[in-house]
Amino acid sequence: MEKSQAYLRIQELRGIIEEANRLYYKENAPTLSDYEFDMLLKELEKLEKENPEYAAADSPTAKVGSDLRKEFDQYPHRYPMLSLGNTYDISEVQAFADRVAKGIGDSFTYSCELKFDGTAICLTYRDGKLFRALTRGDGTVGDDVTRNVKHISNIPQELECPAGFVPGDGRRQPWPKEFEIRGEIYMPWAAFDRLNEERVKDEEQPFANPRNAASGSLKLIDSRMVAERGLECTLYHMLGEDLPFRTHQEALEAASEWGLPVSDKRRICSNINEIEEFINYWDTERKNLPYATDGIVIKVNELPYQAQLGYTAKAPRWAVAYKFKAEQALTKLLSIDYQVGRTGAVTPVANLEPVQLSGTVVKRASLHNADQMEILDIHIGDYVYVEKGGEIIPKITGVELSKRGTDVVLPHFPEKCPDCGTTLVKDEEEAKSFCPNSTGCPTQIKGRLVHFLSRKAMNVIAGDATIEQLFNKALVWNVADFYELTKEHLLMLDGWKDKSAERFLKSISESRKVPFERVLYALGIRYVGETTAKSVARHFGDIDAIAGASVETLLEVEDVGQVIADSIWEYFNDQANMEIVRRLKDAGLQFAVKGEDVELSDKLKGMTIVISGNFSISRDQMKALITAHGGKNSGSISGKTAFLLAGEKAGPEKLKKAEGLGIRVIGEQEFLQEIIGTASEKNTKGPAAKEAPNDSASNETKDHNEEFTGTLF
Repeated sequence: MEKSQAYLRIQELRGIIEEANRLYYKENAPTLSDYEFDMLLKELEKLEKENPEYAAADSPTAKVGSDLRKEFDQYPHRYPMLSLGNTYDISEVQAFADRVAKGIGDSFTYSCELKFDGTAICLTYRDGKLFRALTRGDGTVGDDVTRNVKHISNIPQELECPAGFVPGDGRRQPWPKEFEIRGEIYMPWAAFDRLNEERVKDEEQPFANPRNAASGSLKLIDSRMVAERGLECTLYHMLGEDLPFRTHQEALEAASEWGLPVSDKRRICSNINEIEEFINYWDTERKNLPYATDGIVIKVNELPYQAQLGYTAKAPRWAVAYKFKAEQALTKLLSIDYQVGRTGAVTPVANLEPVQLSGTVVKRASLHNADQMEILDIHIGDYVYVEKGGEIIPKITGVELSKRGTDVVLPHFPEKCPDCGTTLVKDEEEAKSFCPNSTGCPTQIKGRLVHFLSRKAMNVIAGDATIEQLFNKALVWNVADFYELTKEHLLMLDGWKDKSAERFLKSISESRKVPFERVLYALGIRYVGETTAKSVARHFGDIDAIAGASVETLLEVEDVGQVIADSIWEYFNDQANMEIVRRLKDAGLQFAVKGEDVELSDKLKGMTIVISGNFSISRDQMKALITAHGGKNSGSISGKTAFLLAGEKAGPEKLKKAEGLGIRVIGEQEFLQEIIGTASEKNTKGPAAKEAPNDSASNETKDHNEEFTGTLF
């Protein structure tokens, strides 16, 4: 390849990979498979090696992808969190083994472990208690997700004493005073399927795979929701000063004794033949695991040798990952159903001969839309390849034409709604077909009723069968009808007695307390999911302001684009919808946000603010006040910090760093009077007081993240 062509291809590859990294780490919506991404990265590495004059420090080959999110405080990693070199070829594992042997000789072993398909986490324990949890971030700095991690059931907040150890008997504690342990937070298949089933029912975009679901769940702003996601953790690498272990295996065994979740799916191997045997075993057996795995990690087991081999800028030289290719299954397509959703979207779903895939038996698979069916050239009776790529309903990725028989039948996407017979319309941007009869199509009506009562919306105790009966008996036609039901109405339903009717009515009554943002979500406005509903509710404050907003005004809301803005405007300019809203108002539902959730101003818009010390209100309330005025909170000071808001007993490290960077430091009274424009109820001391730091355990502001200078092991 000529130099000019190589340069252009390098620039093109960097752009593709950077965008893929953004979608993978930030959006949790990958567009490339792991294999496709890895092949592009290998091509870039090869071109940069052949053309060193085009190498760059910010190339994707020289840095780790970043999952940093502005909503979280960030802290530096004491030890960089690097990625792993990976391969799909056993001969490259042999090459890795040869390089290691050349560097340290032959007297070592390998630890072979499952590679969990989740999101990386780094846990710090101090004196046996969980101190902090950081994501990988950009490898140097990570997001602080400690509050969320505390809602993951198998991560202990306090370590266990191993058998035979008696606390307080004068002997040293069984674990180091402080250490880090890293691993993977993942979502088991059962939890993943359950979550995506809910999202599909709500006609939200399902997560692409368990890894994205785990990453998205770990970054939820409401930590209480994390507990509902069913996340689990496996830990696999310990770090700290003067750890008392000779091997990686000994460290993991100790971690297990302390109650930390360590995988038992590992094996010590002596040579490449044993490694290959382990790989081949799990390439088949992984299909029966209750969680997703995407390969095998091979590490040098002896810790002194790990230290001797060291690291490249991006990865350790003492470990490599062998990655499995995406799991597929070949099975026969028996028929195609066309399902109508609550927003009218018609989705083709393939009925298959049952086949085992990723730990479950697959009988149905999504075909997405008419265009996808045409691209696949799919026929009923074909043998098709199925991947459990993301949806609760797996997807068909191809047709095995060599097995196509003469009796196959070309399917035809319906022109009319399978439920009500209305002529379908095509949404060209989404390539989907829709039934426009939103007020008369029974499936759409029942779908909206189910959505309204769902747990994330009004949280009313009712199943699909109840909705079906209420609809069929003409007791409920739209969501406002729920609030006019009586006990006599409910006793008309098959199998219902006094107690079940009273329980339902109590649940309906309790739903009147549901906050406005969830009521807005419950209305079922097309494209308006939980996050968008919250943003819109807090931006406008009440339903009347939203109903009166123009498309241009709606576009001013964060997370609202043209499609969503058009959809909201159309909903509130439909008289039938406004009549439902009026009836729900009369029923006593919440149609305005509470005072503490209102956007008060944009005085702090674009500003990142760090707080330290004690204030006349709680730290959480102070952070909420900053957010209400358009500002963003951060836990660490950087050149992007607008100012440090310092209260009584502010952390000296933060004050010193702010001074060094020339960051403005202000007190609470100045902040409230000059910045926000309100008076403080308490004249708090600002940084000028220069009080000594509070060393008590309750002082949350003390920053222990000074530069670490200790050894790795």
